[in-house]
Amino acid sequence: MYNVVLFDLDGTLTDPGVGITNSVAYALKAFGIENTDRRQLYKFIGPPLIDSFSKYYSLSDEECKKAIFEYRVYFKEKGMFENSVYKDVPELLQTLKDDGKKLVIATSKPEEFAVTILKHFNLYKHFDAVCGASMDGKRSIKGDIIKYALDKCDITDLTKTVMIGDREHDIIGAKSVGIDSVGVLYGYGNLEELKKAGATYIAEEVNDILKFI
Repeated sequence: MYNVVLFDLDGTLTDPGVGITNSVAYALKAFGIENTDRRQLYKFIGPPLIDSFSKYYSLSDEECKKAIFEYRVYFKEKGMFENSVYKDVPELLQTLKDDGKKLVIATSKPEEFAVTILKHFNLYKHFDAVCGASMDGKRSIKGDIIKYALDKCDITDLTKTVMIGDREHDIIGAKSVGIDSVGVLYGYGNLEELKKAGATYIAEEVNDILKFI
């Protein structure tokens, strides 16, 4: 059905919960904010950091920039490796490659971090391209990242292209450029969020993705 498969990274291929929440907590300490319930920080997984710091902690634009700087201090050294690959993901990617699919990462994570993580967990070899946010924040909205991926890979047949992700931003971004999407339930989104965003398909487990592709 699809020849090109775009994958989100966090919450779709890997579970970054520990590393991201530790990095957010580290950043918040710079503002004297202590968070004892790390589950409250799961909402940072997926959306652009600047949006989350502004929305959840009412930080100004300048404060958001400082928070992101502090976040990256921890994330570069430790956070990106406090992560794990979801069960069955390597096998899924290999199956898709063996079937001749073009696989592309489209993530809101800065591109250089995404490359490092994929190489660390031996997933980089499966992908034709890795497309992420820019470090300066100019490319951070998911729709812009997906469009960037399509342009970079010279993908023009949108009817044969699909986006896989766990949050509403993945689904909304896919719709904004005119491609189908698969919302996954094993990550950090939920059924209500993904259905409301307009996911074309819903996959409960990693292996369920195959039947839609």
